[in-house]
Amino acid sequence: MRVKIIPSEIKGDFLAPPSKSMMQRACALGLLNCGITTILNPGYSNDDLAALSIIESLGASVQKNNQSIVIISDGKVNPKPTIFCGESGLSFRLFSIVAAIASKEFVITGEGSLLTRDMQTLIEIFNNLNVQFSSNDRRLPFKIKGPFVPKDISIDGSRSSQYLTGLLIALGSSAEEPVSIVVENLVSKPYIDLTLDMMQFFGYDITHEAYTHFHISPKKHQERNIEISIEGDWSSAAFFFVAGAIHGDIYISGLNINSKQADRKILEVMNLAGVNYNVSNQTIYISKTNPLKAFDFDATDCPDLFPALVVLAMHCKGDSSIKGVKRLINKESNRAFTLQTVFTQMGGIFDIVDDMMIVKGEASLKGVEVPSHHDHRIAMAVSIAALSAHGETNITDADAVYKSFPEFYDKLKLLGCSLSLIK
Repeated sequence: MRVKIIPSEIKGDFLAPPSKSMMQRACALGLLNCGITTILNPGYSNDDLAALSIIESLGASVQKNNQSIVIISDGKVNPKPTIFCGESGLSFRLFSIVAAIASKEFVITGEGSLLTRDMQTLIEIFNNLNVQFSSNDRRLPFKIKGPFVPKDISIDGSRSSQYLTGLLIALGSSAEEPVSIVVENLVSKPYIDLTLDMMQFFGYDITHEAYTHFHISPKKHQERNIEISIEGDWSSAAFFFVAGAIHGDIYISGLNINSKQADRKILEVMNLAGVNYNVSNQTIYISKTNPLKAFDFDATDCPDLFPALVVLAMHCKGDSSIKGVKRLINKESNRAFTLQTVFTQMGGIFDIVDDMMIVKGEASLKGVEVPSHHDHRIAMAVSIAALSAHGETNITDADAVYKSFPEFYDKLKLLGCSLSLIK
């Protein structure tokens, strides 16, 4: 799909879509819950649909209604021969560990950029837990045969926190005696806060010491019915925070101001950049701000904010620095390279020094034809930047947004963006 965007002023109301980070965790916890789990405000992005399909492949029954999804499970894991993860990195890292609770052999695979991602950390985990496996040179597909025996384990948390999320949920569900996880160099701690918060809601008992030692108590397996509502997604909403600051007035609703989601830190950046905004009754009003101030921000724990922050930085007065470039290598694309390539074509000026991206402010952006590189956040970032570019911007493979936010272009159009979709 190709999207054509003409520079536009935007204003109006924006309702944040459901958080796919919460949705996928809720699916895993619903699978391992003995009883009925009702998910309110569910998401239906490609990653969400992948998680729902996976838990059906692992033995749960899924019923989709208009405003909710019902998961019925006996709390056990019974994998089918093949499990398909789509292009969802979280689903693969989470469910490959959860599925290894069972003694059945299965193949877990995916598509697109997920097939190219190095999964060395998963291999180290499986070796430590004595799980039998084979892989395609550390990449998908993986052939796996459990069961793993719950025990104390040490892992490297520097590549992704998603492996730790999978271990916490899998060990929390299967351990019959207390076990511990020792973690070195953990990144994206807010995502672990989200995992722990949701696990507590489902009845798990886990404590930790400064994110280096996690202590898991055996879960009481009893039949229970649980109802959980999925929060609005701060990752997706971040693009509309930036759009409001640069292009117009937007009222953003559907977000939990006290959320554990990592990308809630967009509010910190709004403060650093001097953006005019206020919060009232869980609604955030963002107004066009000129001039915007250059900012220095560490995005190591919230790397999904990087694309939106680059767009904001290009519109600030002065040079901004964003730390965390190393976290962008193993995404849907090599996101640091892709951001630099795409926005240089549009007139942006960048420099990467070690783990830091320096973005020159007050860029004179021009409308050009650029690819999304099949990366949903690149497609969204270019779309927001196109609102202030000189001339028409064409984005190819723009349907990459379906991975996390299928309604992205519909929402942008409702706010007054002049765009057309060419399928």
